[in-house]
Amino acid sequence: MADTAQEKIKKIYESLTRAERQLAGVILENYPMSGMGSITRLADKAAVSTPTVARMVQKLGYSGFPEFQDTLRQEMEARFSNPIAKHESWAESAPEEHLLNRFTDAVIGNIRQTLASVDPKQFDALAEMLADQSNALYITGGRVTHALSEYLHLHMQVIRARVRHIRGTSNAWPHDLLDINEGDVVLIYDIRRYENSTLRLAEIAKAQGARVVLITDQWQSPISQYAEISLNCRIEAPSAWDSTIAMMLLSETLIAAVQEASWGRTEQRMRTLEDMFDQTKIFRKFV
Repeated sequence: MADTAQEKIKKIYESLTRAERQLAGVILENYPMSGMGSITRLADKAAVSTPTVARMVQKLGYSGFPEFQDTLRQEMEARFSNPIAKHESWAESAPEEHLLNRFTDAVIGNIRQTLASVDPKQFDALAEMLADQSNALYITGGRVTHALSEYLHLHMQVIRARVRHIRGTSNAWPHDLLDINEGDVVLIYDIRRYENSTLRLAEIAKAQGARVVLITDQWQSPISQYAEISLNCRIEAPSAWDSTIAMMLLSETLIAAVQEASWGRTEQRMRTLEDMFDQTKIFRKFV
């Protein structure tokens, strides 16, 4: 799968001229809609010349502005395609190999491209942020990703104190924001068919001084405008549904990194929890 235009911009950002960086900021601000007008309109909005726009899209690997816009249109179609449309698209181009192999190939590709796009320094900064118990940690997700948010919450509860799960699929989520203080961390999962409730949640949390963290797909949720750190994961698969395996990989790696960063406290919490398990006889023991 080819990189999105957004990912290409981020990869070459440091090598861009001052005017090109100004243009990149305008494109990323409301991506991909920002690039759907005329080349003149985009240049005027970024306060740069039309030749600057033409040079930059060529730096991104496109033959010209029309090809750049065609790519954005394809991305928009992919962003908002519903499960039925996705299934029809895959069925038309599906190869003859068994689904087990095709799906596995797609997932492996997702993992490789996701890891290639993650900045290790940014990942480490996020792990350090999640391990810092001086601030509370709130975790939430959407209709599909709430399962990932619950999984991360379960483990973070063991690793550290002051962790809360916000059920974004419930209308009661504003109650959870009452106790957010400046510096608290709000980690949000959000993938395509982005949800208005999670976007509004991020906006309110940011306004209250929270540090918003986003785990999203390759097209990037609108929540990114409020996020201090965003991790983009590849999610496409030969199915009517998107694959969250790459997101799960990043989540489990984060769990391991946060556990390692705070092992002194975490070990004691785990010992205490194991004692409680023994007292309640939740798990069977084989001796």
